[in-house]
Amino acid sequence: MMNIKTFWTRIWIWWLLALILLLVDRFSKVWIEANLFFGESIPVIPFFDITLHYNSGAGFGFLAQAGGWQRWFFSVVALVATVGITWRLYKVSMHNKLESISLTLILGGAIGNLYDRLAYGHVVDFLHFHWEAYPILGVTQFPVFNIADIAISLGLVVMLIEGFWGQDREK
Repeated sequence: MMNIKTFWTRIWIWWLLALILLLVDRFSKVWIEANLFFGESIPVIPFFDITLHYNSGAGFGFLAQAGGWQRWFFSVVALVATVGITWRLYKVSMHNKLESISLTLILGGAIGNLYDRLAYGHVVDFLHFHWEAYPILGVTQFPVFNIADIAISLGLVVMLIEGFWGQDREK
């Protein structure tokens, strides 16, 4: 039988790292919103701008024009993912550090975007890569994204790496 002290003893460091990631994400979004108007772009290098954008949908604007219900749907998905990831961290944190790292990255990013959805009804995005001079299959830019999105994507990459090449396996 698991007790609550054992539970938090196993996962506190991973939650601390996720909360640090959340703070970095929040700070970046607050700074961007304080210094740019919606749609304003600041060129950084020829293929990268800082552009304030709001996304009411999921990744790449999926369901952004769905009428508002998606805010609550994606919020519930993020809450369920947070509970599931927390439970999985408890199960694997003692023997699978790579999976724990991947879950922590996903957790921090999910909570960062969840905060935006609950507080504002949309996610604040600002990192914008584009390459108009060299279209790839007709595409000239990548959707605008944020630090939380980077964390989620890196977490998924680490999870794939662990899944293919990880040596620690849960018994």
